[in-house]
Amino acid sequence: MWRPNRAELAAARDRQIADVLAPGLRVVFCGINPGLYSGAVGHHFARPGNRFWPTLHLSGFTDGQLSPFEDRDLLGFGLGCTNLISRTTARADELAPQEFSEGAERLREKLERFRPVWLALLGIGAYRLGFGRPRAAIGEQPDRIGPTRVWLLPNPSGLNAHYQRDALADAFRELRASC
Repeated sequence: MWRPNRAELAAARDRQIADVLAPGLRVVFCGINPGLYSGAVGHHFARPGNRFWPTLHLSGFTDGQLSPFEDRDLLGFGLGCTNLISRTTARADELAPQEFSEGAERLREKLERFRPVWLALLGIGAYRLGFGRPRAAIGEQPDRIGPTRVWLLPNPSGLNAHYQRDALADAFRELRASC
């Protein structure tokens, strides 16, 4: 599998990755923003060490572990993928606070257009900041965006040491049980 070199990673700054969306999906998974690795290869959650793809499989959302290069295959499972903030950065702390609220507005527009059953936002801090919900916790939220129900999940980045693999899969399984 191709891996970008240092120059390709640097050139990926501020790129965007195409959403994987279609009308009427069961769940749309929403990351905070793509990293440089994802920007370089053009696929969601692509950095080695990101636990999104293994967690989807371990939690039963997919019948096998997909690779980031198969992100469009999510549609066949009734799943989709987008980001709260579309531009790529090396780290989420490079994002300005206003980008979160602007991203939340763009996300609302996407959800109104595609009308998935669930939005699964992968990052509690991003939801708190973007949607103005400072007390939000992991799990189902009382808010809806149009008809779309909202569920917060832990960020699957390998940098999120608060959730080990099994705990992360359990959190995803709780959402799956509600679908």
